[in-house]
Amino acid sequence: MAYQYEAGFIGAGNMGGALARAAVKTVGGAAVAVACSTAEHSAKAAASIGCAAETAEAILRESRFVFWGVKPQMFAGVTAKLAEDIAASDAVFVSMLAGVSLDRLAEMLGGKKIIRIMPNTPSAVGQGLMLVSANDRVTAEELAAFKALIAESGLLDDLPEHLIDAASAVSGCGPAYAYMFVEALADGAVKCGVPRAKAMRYAAQMLLGSASLLLETGEHPGALKDAVCSPGGSTIAGVAALEDRRFRGAAIAAVEAAYRRTKELG
Repeated sequence: MAYQYEAGFIGAGNMGGALARAAVKTVGGAAVAVACSTAEHSAKAAASIGCAAETAEAILRESRFVFWGVKPQMFAGVTAKLAEDIAASDAVFVSMLAGVSLDRLAEMLGGKKIIRIMPNTPSAVGQGLMLVSANDRVTAEELAAFKALIAESGLLDDLPEHLIDAASAVSGCGPAYAYMFVEALADGAVKCGVPRAKAMRYAAQMLLGSASLLLETGEHPGALKDAVCSPGGSTIAGVAALEDRRFRGAAIAAVEAAYRRTKELG
């Protein structure tokens, strides 16, 4: 079947919009469409992304891949209104709903081909991480086409579905923790006299460089930490201060709390 759109997005907020932009880079704006809660919002999002504004009904009819970017608590209401169009659609459905399993999605969507993803916000600059799991109705060719479509968002990683909620508590929620860390480090530098703009840039670049070094070398993070900590030096004094304030325990607790909440949402 020939489709008017390679990708259609029902909901184009921060995450949906980021993935729509990635798709536009691959297939062009004419092959991507978005539908938001109102025609005005759809037009505004489409203009920002550089793609077409459509209705949800048209997206379900005319798209090869339909991305669901609505909030989990709104999904049942949205799908109820679109029930006839969903039933008639032969698209591959792509869900980014936190905590909603493939089995639950199949119940709500009527046993369609479904790919479940959990992306993160760095996808907006092509540096994202997307966890991917598909039901057995999706063919290998369709999954490969999906990955090619959205490759500009960053790294895509196949993961057994039972691990997605736990992993997304790091990959999906983690950017918020990273931004808090950058902000806190910058606040510390400002307290010590560094201008705000420079402090923020230094903290962000440090985090980027440290992550790149970890990924490229494959070293254990503890070993890389030890390499910075000279005996009796400044860094080990800072590490001790973090340990005194339960830095690692707080990070573990954040992941566990996000995982529990994801399960509740699903």
